[in-house]
Amino acid sequence: MPIHPIEYRYGSEEMRRIWDRREWLRRMVKVEAALLKALAEAGVVPSEAAEKVWTVVENEAVTLEAVNRWERITDHEVVAVVKALAEVSGVYGGYIHLGATSNDITDTVLATQLRDSINLIMRRLKDLASVLSELAEKYRDLVCLGRTHGVAALPITLGFKFAVYAAEVVRHIDRLREAKPRVCVGKMSGAVGTMASFGEKGFQIQKRVMELMGVEEPLIATQVVPRDGLAEFITLAAMIASTLDKIANEIRNLQRTEIREVEEPFREESQVGSSTMPHKRNPIKCEKVCGLAKVLRSEALAALENVVLEHERDLTNSSCERVIVPEVCLLLDEQLRTLVKVLRGLRVYPENIRRNLDSMRGLIMSEAVMMAMVSKGADRQWAHEVVRRCSMEAWKTGKHLKEILTANPEVRKYLTAEEVERVMKPENYIGTAKEQVDRVVTYVREKLKTLAL
Repeated sequence: MPIHPIEYRYGSEEMRRIWDRREWLRRMVKVEAALLKALAEAGVVPSEAAEKVWTVVENEAVTLEAVNRWERITDHEVVAVVKALAEVSGVYGGYIHLGATSNDITDTVLATQLRDSINLIMRRLKDLASVLSELAEKYRDLVCLGRTHGVAALPITLGFKFAVYAAEVVRHIDRLREAKPRVCVGKMSGAVGTMASFGEKGFQIQKRVMELMGVEEPLIATQVVPRDGLAEFITLAAMIASTLDKIANEIRNLQRTEIREVEEPFREESQVGSSTMPHKRNPIKCEKVCGLAKVLRSEALAALENVVLEHERDLTNSSCERVIVPEVCLLLDEQLRTLVKVLRGLRVYPENIRRNLDSMRGLIMSEAVMMAMVSKGADRQWAHEVVRRCSMEAWKTGKHLKEILTANPEVRKYLTAEEVERVMKPENYIGTAKEQVDRVVTYVREKLKTLAL
């Protein structure tokens, strides 16, 4: 019976399969089989034992029901897996788990799950960076309000806004790629990490198991792989979630009725915005992205708490990780898929963007006027104060700033009415916004070409 939303609502089937309980069991018994293979190659166990158990594992002879039955008896999850595998392996079952400790198996399985999850997340990030760069290019020249502190500031272009986001997403791809070898680390070094149970062949055995499982081997470990790598991944996931939150929140704000410069996709033919208000078109997809980010950020704190383990290990991290690691991967997957869908169907309303520009009655050009006066020889501090007073009058009276400037004798000392008119055009004061968009789009596309995902 599904209870948690990640079981039925959040996350793709592709990500859910990675964390599925039966898939976990497949990976658990595969690590046990890989250990036997490494032991056989090292001359520790008969090769027939490794071959038999490998065949059993490939045939998926171990069932979750058998594992659950053994766990009810032993009250130990890994022992339950070992016994369930041993009972279908005949005379060779006695070799299973030889020299290993529980976390040799579980941490190596976790490393494979993190590897596959990171690969999927990076694919999603690649899709996101691609659609953002497309939007940046498409709206490269569309001048709109830039806002700081929630208040109109200077003109920018809508493409510039998307370019900022695209560059940030690519930085996250770089971070994940760099972190992956530190995160996807298994181990096969025994009860306290000394490899005492494997003797002089310990390094050989550990290396071979990690090769067979496709994950990194640790430089050193205790009974567990140190948790700083996992904390790094979850912290990075929280950072990515925060970027997605920022983008979605911007769309939400720009979708406000009185602004309505952009809008997330809405199916007029069937979608319902409210159970009681028929007119509603709510930004629910963006709100979902923002809401899930809160959960992800909180889980970064839990991951950092798990770095602190006593002596060569304790079990305080285990129950926490069972909850937060699948959640982080599935919720981030949901955020990424949702935001890509929103951006691909994003509606942009140029007429509203122009209306909002014009509604400022020239106030967003105050810096441009000040800079023009300085270029004509005015003192910068004096010019700032003159334009500030004119701006405050415009706020108070509702007049257009141009009207107040052209009537001001101090301004007229440096600028003619025609020069003020020219300076007051938002299109003439976007600096290198377009060139920066071009630079980011080129950079992002070249970067994405190098990603083999």
